[in-house]
Amino acid sequence: MTKNEIADVLTEIGTLLELQGENPFKVRAYQTGARALEAIEEAELARLIAADELKAMKGFGEALTQKITELHTTGRLGYYEKLTASIAPGLVEMLQIPGLGPKKIKAVHDKLGIASIADLTAACQEGRIAALEGFGEKTQEKILAGIRNREAYGKRHLWWDAWEVSAPIVAGLRALPQVKRAEAAGSLRRGMETVGDLDFLVAATEVAPVVEWFVTRPGVKEVTARGETKASVRFESGLQADLRLVPEEQFVFALHHFTGSKDHNVQMRQRALARGLSMSEWGLVPAEGEGTAKEKAERLKGRMADGRTITTEGALFAALGLNFITPELREGLGEIEAAEKGELPRLVEPGDIRGVWHNHTTASDGGNTLAEMVAAAEAQGWEYYGVADHSKSSYQANGLSEARLLKQIEEIKALNAAKRFKTHVFTGTECDILPDGRLDYDDALLAKLDYVVVSVHNVFTQDEATMTARIIRAIEHPGATMLGHLTGRLLLKREGYRVDAAKIIDAAIANRVVIELNANPLRLDMDWRLWRRAAERGLLCAINPDAHETAGLEHVRAGINAARKGWLTKESVLNTWPLPEVQRWLAKRK
Repeated sequence: MTKNEIADVLTEIGTLLELQGENPFKVRAYQTGARALEAIEEAELARLIAADELKAMKGFGEALTQKITELHTTGRLGYYEKLTASIAPGLVEMLQIPGLGPKKIKAVHDKLGIASIADLTAACQEGRIAALEGFGEKTQEKILAGIRNREAYGKRHLWWDAWEVSAPIVAGLRALPQVKRAEAAGSLRRGMETVGDLDFLVAATEVAPVVEWFVTRPGVKEVTARGETKASVRFESGLQADLRLVPEEQFVFALHHFTGSKDHNVQMRQRALARGLSMSEWGLVPAEGEGTAKEKAERLKGRMADGRTITTEGALFAALGLNFITPELREGLGEIEAAEKGELPRLVEPGDIRGVWHNHTTASDGGNTLAEMVAAAEAQGWEYYGVADHSKSSYQANGLSEARLLKQIEEIKALNAAKRFKTHVFTGTECDILPDGRLDYDDALLAKLDYVVVSVHNVFTQDEATMTARIIRAIEHPGATMLGHLTGRLLLKREGYRVDAAKIIDAAIANRVVIELNANPLRLDMDWRLWRRAAERGLLCAINPDAHETAGLEHVRAGINAARKGWLTKESVLNTWPLPEVQRWLAKRK
């Protein structure tokens, strides 16, 4: 078990003991031990345990040392398991309610027999909590509000929603006179499709004004922590945000630490240790020598032992013999090996996009007309824009009949001929893949279009084999140009239908069909985890916003995040190609 995992266990033991009403000094011993443990480097902890020297360190007694040793060597602790079993699960669950700590939970349990959130809710509604000594009406109202918000607080949030909250905060932090450096970190910076919370990192000359600015942002519903090194808030959406304040010389190390995934960070620490270095949020210091990693870093003030100063992440990676690894790739999936060999790709960037394909207008279920959508595409600076309104079987989306589609084709031809816009408009459709794999329009009509997006929009409950065969049959149709949203998932709302993605990718490559990376923040489908190997085998990607209104075109940014996480280069993304090249490619397919 790692030292951070052990520290988490110690912290939880302290909480459980407090729920039991244990001696405050005993509770504090575990909490202090957890904090002290976090300041010890992983390799140093292993050495201290092996040499039986941990008990000589400040904050560790005989009993605590024995428990840490047991956890470190076996990954288990009998004492912790018995303690956990002795506490009613409902009491631990109540700790998730803001403002309801172990002491209050013990009080309502002892005096009212409350052992679950359901019991607590009923007691609040009946006024029994307010009647307890030390509680009152305000506390009761706060507990009820916490219970109501618990579900929202526990959810993850779409990257797009989190980014919209974070962007003005980062800009505002950077504008404060006390702030020298400020960045968003965590899964948001890595471009993960969903985000649990926001992490902001700041180096500032004066802490108090920065904290005050942060906790008074519009939309803040609750301030859950406020101190000299960290502040935490919850927004009305339930999104939690943490502000961490560090010395300027520590900033780059903390930024790397709080950005990388667990696997990436573990691999980076291992690489540092192999070079005789200790890597942490505090710095990159010699592994040998007296003191914790934090103490060594404080002495070196952001410098390495040889005097080099590290002020950028690029310099940090270089110090370990690596090329710079962009945040999106820091998942522990081979990026370190590639950086060592100089084999990291030049990833696709927002400025590489020259057009998009999967978009809707008021002809089906869009919110803007064809002209409005094209004007918005032109404002993006795109060379081309594809219209793919729904086909006739998508009646719920006002899908186009054959006659309406033919009329739209003529409208687009006239629009291009009039040269009203610099952006060229391609005729297309999002054609339903029917339950048996047939397409929703006949071959003659499909042949009149520049391209065809084929997508599943109904009968999601087919088993994996049936759904896979259904999609492959559509891919094998000569008129199919690209496959829309591979699994049909809606993030945080609906799981995707079951498919054998590997077989579908094989079929797409064999039939020269593009697979879409649907950039709608609710979809981001095909999943980024599948793209690297697929692109290496020759699969083409199209990053499509699936826009139903002009604002939806902005969602391409979310698609770029996912594409970068999938190691995609511009060469593998069809809509980075210039217009003449795209036109030749489409003509050749016909």
